[in-house]
Amino acid sequence: MKRNIRTTAVVALALTTSMGLAACGRSADTGAKAGDTAKTVSSGKATGNISIWAMGSEGDKLPALAKEFEAANPGAKVQVTSIPWPAAHDKFATAITAGKTPDAAMIGTTWMGEFATQALDPTPATIDKSVFFDGAQKTTEVAGTSYGVPWYVETRLVYYRKDLAAKAGITTLPTDWAGLKAMAKAMQTKAGAKYGINLQPGAEGSWQTVLPFAWSNGAEVATADQKKFTFDTPEVTDAVKYWQSYFTDGIANKQIPLNSIQPDFIKGTVPMFISGPWEMAGLDKDGGAGFKDKYGVMLMPKQKTATSFVGGSDLVVFKSSKNRDTAWKFVQWLSDPKTQVKWYGISTDLPSVKSAWQDPALTADPNLAVFGKQLEDAKAPPAIATWEQVAKVFDSEMEKVAKSGEDPAAALKAVQVKADSIGTGG
Repeated sequence: MKRNIRTTAVVALALTTSMGLAACGRSADTGAKAGDTAKTVSSGKATGNISIWAMGSEGDKLPALAKEFEAANPGAKVQVTSIPWPAAHDKFATAITAGKTPDAAMIGTTWMGEFATQALDPTPATIDKSVFFDGAQKTTEVAGTSYGVPWYVETRLVYYRKDLAAKAGITTLPTDWAGLKAMAKAMQTKAGAKYGINLQPGAEGSWQTVLPFAWSNGAEVATADQKKFTFDTPEVTDAVKYWQSYFTDGIANKQIPLNSIQPDFIKGTVPMFISGPWEMAGLDKDGGAGFKDKYGVMLMPKQKTATSFVGGSDLVVFKSSKNRDTAWKFVQWLSDPKTQVKWYGISTDLPSVKSAWQDPALTADPNLAVFGKQLEDAKAPPAIATWEQVAKVFDSEMEKVAKSGEDPAAALKAVQVKADSIGTGG
């Protein structure tokens, strides 16, 4: 799944390093508690059978990689079940309630707050969390405890047409909010674009576009203890005002036709947009020969920081696993830098392990290098059980802000009231 649908449902990732002493598998038991410490995992080869659920194209492609794990561990067998993204959340919820979960799974990062303390095994302490991008690692943490590891990552950058930027007189790429807006405006007034930039005008998943501006302005959308949402703050309000100004000033389109982003970018009618790495394959294919040289990507603009959104998917092990030891070994193997690079070659999913980015497979593309740089300053929303419900409220109010000109402060007050009513589930 791509664009906002992918990361709302998907948002998450995987793991690395070695694990220590022996431990046997466990049968189903009660949910984990904040602060739980996971048992260690044995050294030596993996043995026995495990099942793993994975969604979308990852579920389709993972069996090929699982066979390599089995070849390296002749006594182990991995059964992969591919699940469509739209059905995944409810399937997990039903399986947890019925006590019929797989041993391990790929799971959306925005679901961690809902499922972790109910059903997931805390990450063994012997796993070195520092090998992952910090923002990705934090997607696994609920109430101070890590449950699982980041598997693959994505983040958002600003795509721009190099040729039209040159026509607009842009000789130095902008680094801050004011500069980005000035560049987008110049694309209209000097390069002849209909709109300077494509920004999602509300609707499902628009929080992924808006929140990076808020984070860059020093905002948080929940308290440190994750017991209360904090949307109606000056930091968030100023960020939403900035985002809204693109629509009120006519720089961004309030009504984006479905699937028009790449065609408009290729035609040059909208020569800038914010999105993830999956866009490159389509642009290179549909843009034709030489188009790859006509566009570039740049880091998100800075206010106080230059923070972007981090998405992807996490890998988890369920407490009810009958073969926890092998389940964690498989997760560990998937997080090895060499395996991560191999997985990138199979799936184009970007590695969550920082050292994997030094491989020539990733360093050869200068655009990918910019994504790697942005991942050093990228965040996800807090792992709160009710996030998906609150995000829908936020998206709805942001649509009013973009399309109807609703006052950002009033919209955020409405979000806050509804968020307080929903609560954090803590």
